[in-house]
Amino acid sequence: MIAIQRYLRKSGLSQTEAARKLGITQPRLSDLARHRIERFSLDALVNLASKAGLNVRLTIKKAA
Repeated sequence: MIAIQRYLRKSGLSQTEAARKLGITQPRLSDLARHRIERFSLDALVNLASKAGLNVRLTIKKAA
């Protein structure tokens, strides 16, 4: 979520333009901007990051 928010800040796009680029509604983008993480599944965040041109990598390690 933080990486997507950073991307949005750096892009200079309005919320409406950013929402259109990410394929979501402006109210949904507002939820993202306001850190309402409970409203997003991991899958949704990965998809948004991908649409923003971000590379997503998941690493799983054995617990200490």
